[in-house]
Formats: sequence, C-alpha cells, structure tokens
Amino acid sequence: MRLAGNVIWFVFGGAFTALLWLLGAAVFALSIVGLPLTRAAIEMAKLSAFPFGKDVVHVRELDGKGVTPVTAVTGTVGFVFNVLWLVTFGLALCLSYLALGIVYCLTIIGIPFGLQCFKLAGISLWPVGRRVVSIELADVARRQAAEATFTRRRAG
Repeated sequence: MRLAGNVIWFVFGGAFTALLWLLGAAVFALSIVGLPLTRAAIEMAKLSAFPFGKDVVHVRELDGKGVTPVTAVTGTVGFVFNVLWLVTFGLALCLSYLALGIVYCLTIIGIPFGLQCFKLAGISLWPVGRRVVSIELADVARRQAAEATFTRRRAG
C-alpha cells in the first residue's frame, strides 16, 4: 500500500514539492553558512517526494543526548537557521502544502494525501534538526524518549 501511495503522490504533486525543497537546498548550498539548511532541505525533499511509510523526528529523539553544552549551542544555531528558512522558503512551502492538502481533501480518495500535505506543511516551517525515518523507527524513538522523560521526572 505504501508503494502505491508513494507512486500516486509523486505523480500528483510530490515531484513538484520535492523540487521546491531542492531549489531551497541549492540556494543555501551556494554559501558555506547555509549548509545546515541544505542538509535539512534535502532530507525533507526525500520525504516530500515519497511520504508514505516515513515520519520526521527531532535529532535529539534519535540520539538521546538531551541538553548538554554542545547540544544547547547546536540547538541555538539550529533555531537561527530555522528562522532564516522560515522567512525565505518555509512560508511559501507551507502555504503550497496547505493549498494542495485542501484540494486533496475535497474527495474521499484524496484524504490520505491531504493528511500527508498537512504533515508536510508543519515540517516545512521548521526543518533544521529533523531527520526522516521509517514510521517504525519514529515510534521506537518517541517511545524511548518518553520513557527517559518519565524516568527522570519520577526520580526527581
């Protein structure tokens, strides 16, 4: 089912939105400073091309490092890059996903595609620090992060 959904998605809009992500990646790749945005945009282009069976998780949910001096600095830098992305490409991508999602949701068959659009609309605003993984890996990462948070709160 994932393969069929991904093929239909790619033909009816996924290729176009993936190209928008790659355009943003190319623009930011022109400067050394924009390389973190380039990586994030390429990750999201993959998701935008074939979203079924994939999800996005924050990198801290995958590595389990929590807040350290190094992750605090990288988080601050990521915040600045996310703001830069938002004002350049993020808002345009978000609006295009929202418009496409509304069009898809006008039919019953299009509702799963519309839901993917709405998921991608939120991600398009703030992509730095996110990784595209399988749904199964995302569930495991979120469960382990929740268990670690529960253990810390219970002990403290």
